[in-house]
Amino acid sequence: MSSPFLQRIRDEIRLLGYSIRTEKTYLLWIKRYILYHNKRHPAQMGPPEIRDFLTHLATKHQVAVNTQKVALNSLAFLYQKVLKVELGELDFQLATKQRHLPSVLSKAEVAAVLKHLGPRDRLIISLLYGSGLRISECLRLRVQDIHFDRFAITVRSGKGDKDRKTLLSPRAVEPLKKAIEAALLLQQQDNERGIGPSLPNALAKKFPNAFKSPAWMYVFPSAAICQHPLTGVLCRHHLHETVVRKALKSAVAAAGLGGKRVSCHTFRHSFATHLLEAGYDIRNLQELMGHSDVKTTQIYTHVLGSHFAGTRSPLEDIAL
Repeated sequence: MSSPFLQRIRDEIRLLGYSIRTEKTYLLWIKRYILYHNKRHPAQMGPPEIRDFLTHLATKHQVAVNTQKVALNSLAFLYQKVLKVELGELDFQLATKQRHLPSVLSKAEVAAVLKHLGPRDRLIISLLYGSGLRISECLRLRVQDIHFDRFAITVRSGKGDKDRKTLLSPRAVEPLKKAIEAALLLQQQDNERGIGPSLPNALAKKFPNAFKSPAWMYVFPSAAICQHPLTGVLCRHHLHETVVRKALKSAVAAAGLGGKRVSCHTFRHSFATHLLEAGYDIRNLQELMGHSDVKTTQIYTHVLGSHFAGTRSPLEDIAL
């Protein structure tokens, strides 16, 4: 059982409509902050203690800069939204940015992996590669997010809680239609028992029969019924990421790529790299990927080596 203070933080997070994943992340870092300072109450601490904690993460734990940013965001939420305290300039030591080029597969390697996956998992990985989706975005897709007539997919509440549109490959249309047909049949069976897909925020209160609407059914539903983490109501959630990761690991080994670093995210990286390789405009790619800053998208030019385009090596000017 969590403390009243942590419950207060949780209530504030839910009041603002943040995702369950964000809730867990924020609470994790707030707990670590409190434990680091020997369980002192955050109201008795402030910028000096935050600065000390963030610097400790950078110098002692050598965390990546993005990890340090997540910790900072968690503590900023705690003080600004819960304790109503403005932090001002913290001036902590930044973590050293660890720059790793994304792992990318060739088109032949993508095809080899897809051949060793079952129909459902092949479709999921195909969407990661063909539409540039994150695994969480793909598994959260609902029937209403698929636009067959426009060959488009709507990604809702992606990273940064942003919506975006991305493309749908014609090759994915038929298997996607079959997956939706199976999902809607499962929804009908669930509805007969008064059960439906888990719904976002307070939608179930506003529209009590929304769980019966095909629009809200997950394209990739879980095999099991569970309790909604916020309401406790029995519902069917989407497929868990670990199911896909396990299938992918086996497929990668079967394809003879066990020596490569391949994850679900590798197919999103491959999507971006192959589009740039084909001459796709980087600004349009930024929109498809859902990146706030084009600098994030530009990392794929480094994967290709295209950031050197037009640059002449000095070796060419030496007579041998």
